[in-house]
Amino acid sequence: MHVVATAGHVDHGKSTLVRALTGIEPDRWAEERRRGMTIDLGFAWTALPSGRELAFVDVPGHERFVSNMLAGIGPVPAVMMVVAADEGWMPQSAEHLAVIDALGLGHGLLVVTRCDREDPELAIEEAQSEITQTCLGRVEAVAVSGKTGEGIGDLVKALERLVDSLPPPSADGPVRLWIDRAFTIKGMGTVVTGTLPSGTVTIGDELVLIPSGRRVRVRGLESLKRRVDSVSGVARVAMNLKGVELGDVARGMALVTPDRWNSTKTLDVRLRGATAGELARECILHMGSAATAVRVRRLGTDTARLTLSAPLPLRVGDRAIIREPGSRRVAGLTVLDVRPPSLSRRGAAAAAARELAGWPDPPTGGVLLRRHGFLTQDDLTVMGCEPAGQRVSGDWLVDAEHWKSLGAELPRAVSEYAERNPLTPGLPVESARQLLQLPDRRLVEALIRPPLQLKANRIHKTAAAPELPAPVAAAVRRLEEELKSTPFRAPEAGRLAELGLHSKAVIAAARAGALIRLAEGVVLPVSAEDRAVQILSRISQPFTASEARSALDTSRRVVIPLLEYLDGRGHTVRVDSSTRRMRAPGD
Repeated sequence: MHVVATAGHVDHGKSTLVRALTGIEPDRWAEERRRGMTIDLGFAWTALPSGRELAFVDVPGHERFVSNMLAGIGPVPAVMMVVAADEGWMPQSAEHLAVIDALGLGHGLLVVTRCDREDPELAIEEAQSEITQTCLGRVEAVAVSGKTGEGIGDLVKALERLVDSLPPPSADGPVRLWIDRAFTIKGMGTVVTGTLPSGTVTIGDELVLIPSGRRVRVRGLESLKRRVDSVSGVARVAMNLKGVELGDVARGMALVTPDRWNSTKTLDVRLRGATAGELARECILHMGSAATAVRVRRLGTDTARLTLSAPLPLRVGDRAIIREPGSRRVAGLTVLDVRPPSLSRRGAAAAAARELAGWPDPPTGGVLLRRHGFLTQDDLTVMGCEPAGQRVSGDWLVDAEHWKSLGAELPRAVSEYAERNPLTPGLPVESARQLLQLPDRRLVEALIRPPLQLKANRIHKTAAAPELPAPVAAAVRRLEEELKSTPFRAPEAGRLAELGLHSKAVIAAARAGALIRLAEGVVLPVSAEDRAVQILSRISQPFTASEARSALDTSRRVVIPLLEYLDGRGHTVRVDSSTRRMRAPGD
């Protein structure tokens, strides 16, 4: 299926034309038919001679219903610009064309109606002169009469050629359907409709309703009034939803594939259009069928930071309309970043303006990575970009230059920490993460290269063992002298303090390899390890903790952590819950 929207001035025959092409009345409301004017979106469809199905979204032309018009044009890939031969180019013709240009629609067709009333050539020439100045360029023009049927056959052929020119949508992409109608059907429940631009929806699928974040399940599907099990974009779709009430859905909400879209309230954009520089601070953003209040903060001559009143599922490269309420000023925009960094620092806005000025439209994954420094592969995919950069840990991708600068910063940070904390050398990994402003400790660990090493959750320099301050070294010597004849009778905390080994000194000495810290307040000379191995190797195997305590002439306070230390060092092996043996060669 393909979908085309109508556009043009009020009462120029858009609905009559759609009716002549499809045989379907697009004006759904009695008031529309009574007034002869479309005030809301209408929908109709037909089969082209090639067998391809073509749906029309008929939008209102009156200026009072511009929001409804934007909701209809926003999600579709092509437009049929309608101008009446007897009235020619009119104000709403220009406004609709400005919207088409702002959205960047590149596929269209000019249809001049009422050729039975007036020679269409002047209207065609006038309209083409306006259209060629936009992104549509020079389009094919067809003159028709909805009343007599003249030219309808030529229009059908032109629509076939328009459909041929449309790029094929991706059936495998993530779903984002902007809701344009919501209602209930007795016995079925809530039904929503919209234009599906790409992706595939199947009965039973789970989707997320934005902005509420509620998960819903597709209970039934219709396309062009036919029940289907699955439908792929581009298509007009009606979905019967399970798990949501009518009061919970409305035009402007979106249904999206879970975990595949970035729902955001802050974005950086590039503005386009003659009135882009005149927009007020408070505007309305039109994206798909959504109309959301936004606050505009100008950055550069054509860039801005938008803060939305409600989150929308957006991707880098999305095109939308921004409109000043109560004014005819509209501008187009391209989304540049859906997760922009904060502008709280002094000079941050000016720096962002300089940065964004050089970005391509739309930016690539490499450009986004250069700005953020590091993103996961999923981050870039959800943002709408192909993965780029250097993979360093797990699915983390980094910008090479930023990674290089972090690699130079970490050794300096380790050295500075050691200078400030001589008794506790080794920069904690979490401190390094915060200092380098990294989102994941795995990134810190990936940065560690010789002469740095990770030990006990701290980053050390390994070029030389940490040098002990003289008072701590002297205290260690006093401990060794005291335990010379009884190496396993570890002093209590009070005696350690008397020797000069308060808690920070003990930690520093242990990290320097000058003593063994078995547990809080339990320390032994380094020589105790070899002596314990010698003594325990001579007793009967296996042995209990009590037998080891007796052989080593120590207390239970010391022997339990000492045996666990020997286990960890590979000297002893547990036999069962109560006994150990010395590890034999080849174990």
